[in-house]
Amino acid sequence: MADSTVNMGSITGLLEDCLSKFGFEVHPLKVGWYNSVLQESLHLNFPDSCLAVLVLSTPTMFEKAFLPFIEQKGCQGLSDPIDQCVKDCISSAVTQCFPDLDVDTMYDYELLPSRKPKFLAQTAAHVSGAAYYYQQSNVPDQPWGAKKMFGVCVHPKYGGWFAIRALLVFTGVEADSDLAQPTPTDCVPSREARIQLLEGFNLHWQDWSYRNIIPAVQTYSQKQQEYFTTKPKQRFDLLRSWGLAPKKNEPPPYVSDSTTNGHY
Repeated sequence: MADSTVNMGSITGLLEDCLSKFGFEVHPLKVGWYNSVLQESLHLNFPDSCLAVLVLSTPTMFEKAFLPFIEQKGCQGLSDPIDQCVKDCISSAVTQCFPDLDVDTMYDYELLPSRKPKFLAQTAAHVSGAAYYYQQSNVPDQPWGAKKMFGVCVHPKYGGWFAIRALLVFTGVEADSDLAQPTPTDCVPSREARIQLLEGFNLHWQDWSYRNIIPAVQTYSQKQQEYFTTKPKQRFDLLRSWGLAPKKNEPPPYVSDSTTNGHY
């Protein structure tokens, strides 16, 4: 049964207030928008009218959230430090803002027992209007033949300099009936640019050139780029060289922070 004591506007407003100061964006959507573009086996098991909120990290998240998190709390266990930071920020916001609501939080790195992601991050970004998901099917007269080219999202402000972090489903809350589905901004409209984008993402992702497919209002700082281009097992030493020593005496064996949406 839907909770009539809360509304979509108050939920998204509270989340925005809590998370924007740490470099996150929030984008509301209806579960039905997501389910309508996917085969049934990939559907979220919630009513179509159920409210969900997608959370993205912007370039400022590293300095506003991650570095303070490492300095204050350090790294625990085997999971990736960025993932730990994101989970801490989002779970704290949910606990603080919605102590009486049932919120199903799915992070981009989480997998089902089948090894499939809990949600398709780039699809959620597209249907929420947060970013345009460019896929092989968006290129007329494809030049790649039978070769598979994975798709990638482009943010209208940040280009490729962002990451999709989580999907929050408010299981007892219906989205406003008049909530209109936004159309994501097609900021890479030409065939040539889309080919450049997909080839950059699939074939040359290490040089990050695909992130600059459009002029971004802000990119990752030099320190952030240094962190992400450092091999995961060497990032503990890098953090220590910055004067940010995690609480653990020995560095944990980090897992890779590659995410299901292809960004970090």
